[in-house]
Amino acid sequence: MLERIEPQDGQLSAWDFPRPPIVEKVDATLKVVYKGKVIAETTKGFRVLEKYLAPSYYFPREDIKDDFLQEVDHATFCRHTGTASYYNVVVDDDVSERACWSYVEPNEPYAEIAGYIAFYPSRVDACYVNEEQAESQHANYYGGWITEEIVGPFSGDPGIEF
Repeated sequence: MLERIEPQDGQLSAWDFPRPPIVEKVDATLKVVYKGKVIAETTKGFRVLEKYLAPSYYFPREDIKDDFLQEVDHATFCRHTGTASYYNVVVDDDVSERACWSYVEPNEPYAEIAGYIAFYPSRVDACYVNEEQAESQHANYYGGWITEEIVGPFSGDPGIEF
């Protein structure tokens, strides 16, 4: 099993994030790009922090270009946040399946993100926090955005078994 990376000044360790997860307001510009189109951009985002995971970033619906979203008949359940609905991102004939998700009616501690939408960085071309392009976690079922601010290792990394 890998060991926790010690954060430097200005960094946070995903190993120090709480469980159950918390929601916090983001003081940054968030942006998602797919096939050369800005799908979403906001300065009113939230992020969810959970132990061993990179943060997932949530955009208010009004800052997402709805003509690029296509709701799909797929849902998942998280014991903390509740039931998630999914969307494809569609630009012209290019479709990224289940590229984003939303909690329409999340469990009570997560009410702030009701109706907000989060994107998988691995299923779009680029996700940005301010001007920094985020990386995705190794396992494709995690929607965390890895930036220089966050150190791991993270769930889904090779050799991680939690």
